Amino acid sequence: MELVLTLSCPDRPGIVHAVSGFLAERDCNILDSQQYGSARSTTFFLRVHFASTVDLDDFRTTFAALADAFAMTWQVDAVSHRPRIVVMVSKQGHCLNDLLYRWRSGYLPGEIASVVSNHPDLEPLAAANGVPFLHLPVSPETRADQESAVLAAVQSVDAELVVLARYMQILSAEFCDALPGRIINIHHSFLPSFKGGQPYEQAFNHGVKLIGATAHYVTADLDEGPIIEQEVERVGHQHSPADLAAIGRDLECRALARAVQWHLEHRVLLDGSRTVVFS
Repeated sequence: MELVLTLSCPDRPGIVHAVSGFLAERDCNILDSQQYGSARSTTFFLRVHFASTVDLDDFRTTFAALADAFAMTWQVDAVSHRPRIVVMVSKQGHCLNDLLYRWRSGYLPGEIASVVSNHPDLEPLAAANGVPFLHLPVSPETRADQESAVLAAVQSVDAELVVLARYMQILSAEFCDALPGRIINIHHSFLPSFKGGQPYEQAFNHGVKLIGATAHYVTADLDEGPIIEQEVERVGHQHSPADLAAIGRDLECRALARAVQWHLEHRVLLDGSRTVVFS
């Protein structure tokens, strides 16, 4: 069985020695190991991919004592484990379609368990891929009840990750706090940034030369959560607003897919408002 151990803790001498010694004592074979010490936060980060014949529950129980000694935040999971995912969408289907293709093709190391939307438009796309679709409309008056229903849907399928694949609603602080580090969002990211309606029209009118997309964890601060991945592409005067939007859709798909994959592979660790992403 192959396992991945990830951890973060206050930086100090002896962490790698302690972890590698623990693994060696149990005849575990390290296949890949990556580490990083953040001078900014004085936090140490480690990801170890290893082969083991040790029972996973026994490993967790015995490793807990070592983790406590170093004040570690940690987790260990089998590489074969495929976390269940709930994808939330509104009316734009390009990111959902891309994720469904990657999942059906075996490229996404997780299981898309359901699609939740505040509009019915993308139900045929979900149905064509054999994925349950839940339509939960929302208004300012029903937001609290709708979010409670979404959380219930997440829990009902034991989802470990929620992906906002162009879900055009602002989530409440209470919803974000219920799933810390478990919600990934994608949004356009211009240099400079144009917020509000018709961002590609704004970008065109200002003659931007770079457009992009940002995938990040969701927090109560709108579009300001820890960044996981970004994509950019050069554009020019010959590109119309429609051209910019089309390029932007491709960038969004690529950035979101990589962020989701890296999260599922336990390559992303939180460092306050930043992330450590192991390649």
